Amino acid sequence: MEKKLIIAGFGGQGIIMAGTMLAHSGMLEKKKVTLVPSYGPEIRGGTANCTVILKDSEIYSQIITHPDILIAMNQPSMDKFECQVVMGGMIIYNASLCSPAKRRKDVQYHGIHATEMAGKLGDIRVANSVILGALIGQTHLVKSRTFIDKTLPEILTGKKASLIELNRKAFLAGMNGEG
Repeated sequence: MEKKLIIAGFGGQGIIMAGTMLAHSGMLEKKKVTLVPSYGPEIRGGTANCTVILKDSEIYSQIITHPDILIAMNQPSMDKFECQVVMGGMIIYNASLCSPAKRRKDVQYHGIHATEMAGKLGDIRVANSVILGALIGQTHLVKSRTFIDKTLPEILTGKKASLIELNRKAFLAGMNGEG
């Protein structure tokens, strides 16, 4: 198994955190992983994306030009990366903030109203956990129990520990397509 992902959106949407949590879950399951963050010059409000590779064997390059999966959290990210997804790939997008301009026939699209769902839970900052729930629910790249029981408590520490339960709810809402 090898999956190459690009996660992209505005700075402040938790793009890098989403990549970190996905990569951490993969490591906990003994997968080989890479995580490469990329920030725009403004950081909050600017563009941010990261690439994640999950593989059962050695990874020889961390460079991704054509991902298997794109997570687009905003329209500029959809516009920039949609055409790069491999034939037969998947695009999971935040339908609260973006939509595909032209739907390609050779990829699967999954729109989820991540920002709306996070808002209903009380904090739009957990839209990244909603979209990760949708990703894992669709692909089973990592086990949901690994994410909920191990990754969240290991990544969200200190002051962020108070957000574990909210992120758990957001993840499950995205995984179940609630909202």
